Amino acid sequence: MSAVSDSLVIAQRNLIRMGRIPEMIIFGLIQPIMFVVLFTYVFGGSIQVGSSSSTQAYREFLMAGIFAQTVTFATAGAGAGIADDMHKGLIDRFRSLPMARGAVLTGRTMADLVQTTLTLVVLAVVALIVGWRTHENFAKVLAGFGVLLLLGYAFSWIGALIGLSVRTPEAATSGGLIWLFPLTFISNAFVDANQMPAFLRHIAEWNPFSATVQACRELFGNLPPGFKTPDAWPMQHPVWASLIWSVLIIAVFRTLAVRKYRSATA
Repeated sequence: MSAVSDSLVIAQRNLIRMGRIPEMIIFGLIQPIMFVVLFTYVFGGSIQVGSSSSTQAYREFLMAGIFAQTVTFATAGAGAGIADDMHKGLIDRFRSLPMARGAVLTGRTMADLVQTTLTLVVLAVVALIVGWRTHENFAKVLAGFGVLLLLGYAFSWIGALIGLSVRTPEAATSGGLIWLFPLTFISNAFVDANQMPAFLRHIAEWNPFSATVQACRELFGNLPPGFKTPDAWPMQHPVWASLIWSVLIIAVFRTLAVRKYRSATA
């Protein structure tokens, strides 16, 4: 219980800091909103998904990918924040206090989860304005956002490990983004993976990012008419695949991040 209490204190500290620097939240919202508008109005109607090339079908197909991209791109901010704390010596101050060693990282990732939730709420409102609609009951829609937040929380631990492994916040930002672009674009987020070359299609089908996108499309009721679901197990059972991937990422990268934290502050 003391570890939980320590983590909540650190989370509160990070949330207060975010509130005092509102541009962190504002700039974090601008990019996903731009993606929604650009992909909707520039590519909408030009990309065929399933048996439809209509703007509405692609808009509904797209939004799950934009939501998932948004929660994963928060990884760079998480890494930069931890690297900044390390660079300024704040982590050393925490280390001198009688607190659980993993609380600093857990509190940081919890605060990032709150910020990601706020971003998703705003992004969902923007998506509704441009015409996105869900076709399932409220419980399934909430479950869809739940798997998104779980994936975002899992990826924040990757960001934590990157932040502890570099020397500057700038390096953490670059290191947090460079691997995210192939992860998000070699997936089913923006195009139908069935239209990819065979070797890329197999990568996309077993991509944890793709599993979450597919899970959201099913839970939101956003699969386009005539869409052929790939035969790969993660695409046939995307909700389970998304949960398994997220829990596995948390288990692995939390262990590595806490171990790195202990050695970095030893």
